[in-house]
Amino acid sequence: MNINRRGFIGLGAVSAAAIGLVACGGDETPGATTAPTTATGGETSAPAGAGGKVGVSMPTQTSERWIADGEAVQQQLQDAGFEVDLQFANDDIPTQSQQVDQMITQGVKVLIIAAIDGTALAPQLDAAAAAGIKVISYDRLIRDSENVDFYVSFDNFKVGVAQGQSLIDGLAERFPDENPANIELFAGSLDDNNAHFFFSGAMSVLQPKIDAGEFVVQSEQTSIEQAAILRWQQETAQKRMEDLLTAHYGDKKVHGVLSAYDGLSRGIITALENGGYSGETFPIVTGQDAEIASVKLIVDGVQYSTIFKDTRLLAEQAVKAAVALLEGNEPEANDTETYDNGVKVVPSYLLDVTTVTDDNVVEALVDTGYWTQAEVDSGVAE
Repeated sequence: MNINRRGFIGLGAVSAAAIGLVACGGDETPGATTAPTTATGGETSAPAGAGGKVGVSMPTQTSERWIADGEAVQQQLQDAGFEVDLQFANDDIPTQSQQVDQMITQGVKVLIIAAIDGTALAPQLDAAAAAGIKVISYDRLIRDSENVDFYVSFDNFKVGVAQGQSLIDGLAERFPDENPANIELFAGSLDDNNAHFFFSGAMSVLQPKIDAGEFVVQSEQTSIEQAAILRWQQETAQKRMEDLLTAHYGDKKVHGVLSAYDGLSRGIITALENGGYSGETFPIVTGQDAEIASVKLIVDGVQYSTIFKDTRLLAEQAVKAAVALLEGNEPEANDTETYDNGVKVVPSYLLDVTTVTDDNVVEALVDTGYWTQAEVDSGVAE
C-alpha cells in the first residue's frame, strides 16, 4: 500500500483543534467491515479518540478509489485525534443503511457518508439529527433530506467538462482527418448524483460538436438514461460496448468513447480489443479517478486520459468540516448555490481536478506522491 498516497497532509492545525473535543466510546459493530481505530501518524498524532468518535461509511471495496478514500479519511481523522469506525458496504444499500444505523447507536458524533444511493438514507439521517449527530456528505451528495450539514466533493461539473474536452483533444490528435468522428457515450450510475454532473458537464462541450455534425453517435444513445451503467460496473460497461459494436459498427469504426470512470474504461477497452481494435488507431477512451491499472494503460498508449481527484485533499476537507461542526461552527464553504439535494441547498467545499494523459503522468501522479514510478510501471498498487 502506498503510504504517501493515503497519508497525512497538512492537518497540524486540525489536530490541535480536535484534541479538546469530548471523547465518545462505544463497542465496534460485530461482523462489520471495520478498519482498525489505532491512531497512526507519528509526532503529528493526537491521542487516539481524544476528539470523539466519527463514523465513516464508504460504498464499496470493489473500487480502488473508494479504498483509497476510506484509508485517507481514517488516517487523517486519527491523526486529528478521533476514534474512527470505518465501514465499507460492498455496494449493497441495505448493508450501508444497517451500518449507519449501528454507528448512530454506538454514539458517533459525526457521520461522514459516501452513499451508494443518494436517496436511500433519509431514515438514517432523521435518526442522526434526532441524536444530535452531524452529517457530512462525502463526494456523493445525499438527496431528499434536510439533515445533511455539509458536502465535500470535487467540482463535478468541471470533471465532466474535462472528460469531454479530453475526448475532443484526443480525437483531434489521433484522428485529425475523420469528419465526422464516431463516438459513443458512457455515464455512471443514475442513483449517484455525481453521475448527472459528470454527464451534463461532458455534454456541455460535446453536444455542440454533435449538433454541428463533427461527431456522430451511431447508436443515437445520447441521454444519460441510455448511457448509464448501474453501480459503475466494469462488466456491464464491457457488455454494453460489445452490444454497440455488434449493432452499429459492422461497417464503421468507433473513434472515441466518453467514459465517466476508469473501471468503465477498462471494460470498454476490453470490448474494443476483443472487437479487433489495436495500435495507433485505437479509439480515444477517457476515464476518471487515476486508478493504477488505468494509469498503466495510459502510459502504454491504450487509454487516452483520466481525471485525477486527489483523495488526500478531499479527506483533509472532510476532517476540517468535522472539527468545525463539533465545535459548533460552520465549516468553510466555497459553494453555497450549486448542490440542491431536493430539500435544501447544501453548503459545499469543492476541490479542483487535473486531466492526466501520457504527457503529465509523472508530474501529476508520481511527483505528488499519489503513485510511485514502480507502481506506474507495473500497473499494480504496492
